[in-house]
Amino acid sequence: MNIKAVILAGGLGSRISEETHLKPKPMIEIGGKPILWHIMKIYSHWGINDFVICCGYRGYVVKEYFSNYFLHTSDVTFDMTKQSTEIHENVSEPWRVTLIDTGENTNTGGRLRRVASYLNKERFCLTYGDGLADINIPELLSFHDKKKSMITLSVAQPPGRYGSVALSEDGQVEEFVEKPKGDGGWVNAGFMVIEPEFIEKYTTNDQSSLEIEGLHSAAAKEELHAFKHQGFWHAMDTLRDHNYLNSLWTTGTAPWKLWNGNQSSNSDKIGLSKSSHPSLLKTLSR
Repeated sequence: MNIKAVILAGGLGSRISEETHLKPKPMIEIGGKPILWHIMKIYSHWGINDFVICCGYRGYVVKEYFSNYFLHTSDVTFDMTKQSTEIHENVSEPWRVTLIDTGENTNTGGRLRRVASYLNKERFCLTYGDGLADINIPELLSFHDKKKSMITLSVAQPPGRYGSVALSEDGQVEEFVEKPKGDGGWVNAGFMVIEPEFIEKYTTNDQSSLEIEGLHSAAAKEELHAFKHQGFWHAMDTLRDHNYLNSLWTTGTAPWKLWNGNQSSNSDKIGLSKSSHPSLLKTLSR
């Protein structure tokens, strides 16, 4: 697809400081690969291979990874006597990756504003550097075009964190539910499609928030629609999330691994009416 994917990769990730004291959050590894790599593989599966990465906190770690990508992914022999390097098996990707330093303290909308000149005033995809999903990008783009929206936001229903217990009126335990559906609310799952005029209209400086000045304002003006994703989605906010995603990968049950033929087709799509905006606003900030 002739469309760029922008990934927000500059935040501090303070809630998972066990890892981020050494590297930016998107470089935390799932199955030996940065979660950023997994997100890019999702897009690449659908034919999107042109990426703009918004770097910030410890951005040099991201730059080093891609500058030495063939070393990270290939078998290699260094012959010190001949001062030569031999690549035995080069694992490459069809990617074009633009890495932009958007500042350590820049807010999400400000980061988007700083990379605007690299987007050629064309619509683009945008997501956070910490969320994985088995999302169908062509369906998302088709829905965006159908609604003629300025911005389309993917929403998901995460499961409850704790198991639940079903009780009878007299207090007898009837059953256990290990993975309840949660409270039924929809949350911002990232994986957005945005028209270029959104940046100029809803961001003003480095402290602009994509979620507050951007999504909230666009919703109020009926310029925001939601793509209802009912498949897998999970954000890596804590060490618990990191361990969970790693367990899915190592057991071969990672739903987001679309590039291995594991494609989900259970996505639904909705548009939000004006009357839906108040409840939507509660779910936008991540």
